[in-house]
Amino acid sequence: MFARRVTMKLKPNSVPEFTRTLEKDVIPLLHKQKGFRDELTFVTNGDREAVAISVWDRQESAEAYNSGQYSEVVQLLGNVVEGTPQVQDGEVSNSTFHKIASQTTAQ
Repeated sequence: MFARRVTMKLKPNSVPEFTRTLEKDVIPLLHKQKGFRDELTFVTNGDREAVAISVWDRQESAEAYNSGQYSEVVQLLGNVVEGTPQVQDGEVSNSTFHKIASQTTAQ
């Protein structure tokens, strides 16, 4: 399992629109992507930063999304995000939701 973490600086007072855009546009688009498994998004720092974590079946699926539909998601969020979102990705080592054990303990 593979995950992408996207950190975004939000424009002032944009959390309601950010949430609506995710629910109405972004999450339905993610559900259409091959290998997509889950999306978790939260807002921090007094509603000025958002963190979105998407979970994928494997790295190749996440990379295909990144080189395809991700630019559309950035455009959809353009009204509520300042600057360029920062992306980090990597293998999921633990998840109670997805019942994934650490590779070191699973052996």
